[in-house]
Amino acid sequence: MEFFRIRRDIPFMRHAVIFNVISVLTFVAAVAFLAIRGLNFSIEFTGGTVMEVSYPKAADLESIRGKVASLGYADAQIQNFGTSRDVMIRLPLKGGSGTAAAQQSDQVMAALKEADAGVQLRRVEFVGPQVGEELFTDGALALLVVVIGIMIYLAFRFEWKFSVAAIVANLHDVVIILGFFAAFQWEFSLSVLAAVLAVLGYSVNESVVIFDRIRENFRKMRKASTVEVIDNAITSTISRTIITHGSTQIMVLSMLIFGGPTLHYFALALTIGILFGIYSSVFVAAAIAMWLGVRREDLVKPPKKNQEGEPELP
Repeated sequence: MEFFRIRRDIPFMRHAVIFNVISVLTFVAAVAFLAIRGLNFSIEFTGGTVMEVSYPKAADLESIRGKVASLGYADAQIQNFGTSRDVMIRLPLKGGSGTAAAQQSDQVMAALKEADAGVQLRRVEFVGPQVGEELFTDGALALLVVVIGIMIYLAFRFEWKFSVAAIVANLHDVVIILGFFAAFQWEFSLSVLAAVLAVLGYSVNESVVIFDRIRENFRKMRKASTVEVIDNAITSTISRTIITHGSTQIMVLSMLIFGGPTLHYFALALTIGILFGIYSSVFVAAAIAMWLGVRREDLVKPPKKNQEGEPELP
């Protein structure tokens, strides 16, 4: 399916150096923010208290946030779960024991009962920093396994030069997402980690589409140079890119605008990842493959020869 077809190839690779310089500068800035400011980890990683409360009618989340913030918990997470009457409250860690957690929950419940006497406490759970550290380690391990799996897949399907190019482009996307979260000190939670892993898969899918078209072009465009082959591959997939990424971005923006605090940072990470995923697949992955010296011989196997030295007929 195509909305349009461009008859003349766009010379993307002519501007590859400029765009990759921009990528390097953006990447360095992201690494600098990560090193200087670090990530603002959520309760899942740092530890804290999780409360579940129930109201006799639909809960006013903004009022609850105001009450909890007035107690000194400006970073508390408050959201509905299940129904509009049930509320989950995540409080950051203060103190290092279950006793501290009990004191936190009693303090919050007293403030909530002042506003609505019908509120009931359903559950209190303390998440220690040791559990948070384990979640962080498991998340980092999951990210590493995904990267290694993608590299192996691309090396088998295409050629090692494409594998290296795709991994560099994908890590470029991940680091830039993390850089945004470090620069603006947005909260980094498990849902954001899930978004980062989703961006990895989404970005590599775009790279695979372009790489597949490059391989196909090497078979068809026998007299064309590598630059012409790559430009044609990217140009011929633009319509598909607009359809796929455009429809996905509309859905993600809907979550960002209408999803509320629960989905805000998840959708924000996906929005940044999708935009930079398109950019990196075209200007980073394809350009790196070109600079690594990908050739027709790397992707198109020569025909087998018979005993007389002549090519075998298919």
